[in-house]
Amino acid sequence: MGHIKGLKCRECGREYPVEPIYVCEFCFGPLEVAYDYKSIAKAISRKKIEGRDKNLWRYRELLPVDGEPQVGLNSGYTPLLRADNLAKIIGVDELYLKDDTVVHPTLSFKDRVVSIALTKAKEFGFDTVACASTGNLAHSVSAHGARAGFKRFIFIPATLEASKIVASLVYEPNLIAVDGNYDDVNRLCSEVANKYRWAFVNINIRPFYAEGSKTLGFEIIEQLGWKAPDNVVVPCASGSLLTKVWKSFKEFKDVGILKELGTRVFAAQATGCSPIAAAIKQGTDVIRPVKPNTIAKSLAIGNPADGFYASQVVKETGGFAEDVSDQEIIDAIKLLARTEGVFAETAGGVTLASTIKLVQTGKIKRESSTVICITGNGLKTQEALQGHTPQPHHIKPSLASFEEVLKKINQGQ
Repeated sequence: MGHIKGLKCRECGREYPVEPIYVCEFCFGPLEVAYDYKSIAKAISRKKIEGRDKNLWRYRELLPVDGEPQVGLNSGYTPLLRADNLAKIIGVDELYLKDDTVVHPTLSFKDRVVSIALTKAKEFGFDTVACASTGNLAHSVSAHGARAGFKRFIFIPATLEASKIVASLVYEPNLIAVDGNYDDVNRLCSEVANKYRWAFVNINIRPFYAEGSKTLGFEIIEQLGWKAPDNVVVPCASGSLLTKVWKSFKEFKDVGILKELGTRVFAAQATGCSPIAAAIKQGTDVIRPVKPNTIAKSLAIGNPADGFYASQVVKETGGFAEDVSDQEIIDAIKLLARTEGVFAETAGGVTLASTIKLVQTGKIKRESSTVICITGNGLKTQEALQGHTPQPHHIKPSLASFEEVLKKINQGQ
């Protein structure tokens, strides 16, 4: 059995039973899973975690399920790479990449949240799962839902990158392309969720779904040798990932896994959709919705559901935020690839480019340890790099033709 006490409103603190609900009926605040940390502290230990399979379920006591894991047994425990080549260029002493571009079945961190959401959907007895998505979540719900035997309805903006649409269609869900941006799609899905008894992973299952992001933070702590980094830089769309990474650090501290915690949390956004970063920079608690206009479509949520809470985490930890242009995103993707051999999607470009700015402005100290979160694989957003990469060398099928090109290469032409 799990260690869930129930659901609790993040605003007024009112408590609710464990059900597929997500909004407080009194103040309309969002609901969050509440745990019995005393019982968890007795049930979990570093040794127990280390003896388990290397997937996200190794932290099961701190995840909101009652029975055995049913989805995502091949998700999680992605590499934490020490990025010394990149660190030299940026000018920092200790830099790590939390690399969610690999290992996951659909090559993004969304496999973490979907693993929890669909396991919970099975516990609740749903036969249909659904989501509103900017791409990565669509892939994950389509794939994991297929393997778990669910009917699937996936709602996306019609303007999504072609490669991301194909990467959902291959699993043959019911893919609904909506004329409008993500916020339009999300509003429609709220209406659909109110009418049909479906498990919408980021609506009525959201309190449980969001908890899956904690596994990224748990892994960072474990892979650093059970220590917290000085800084962590997290890309923000809804803001949920940032809040849950911080929650995971605090939970490990609360149950005795982590001895010291002094991490500063930093938010990264694209300038073309940066409501959270704008609020943090302006020193206000008001998140003003914007109309997205950026190549970083996986982060293009103009009215972020967890924006306020993300800004509060940044304030609480003494962090900051940065936003970066489309060209800075492209440059960072290429820099990451040529220095560390990691091909990130546009969200990864946002995170790295923001980190560079944070270092340059002194917000991140050069002698401190920093983890940057790379949340998805670059194969998902190849369109963003079209026209921005070198051209291949064309030759005739002869040694002479090759050596002519080789000579130019050696001469730096």
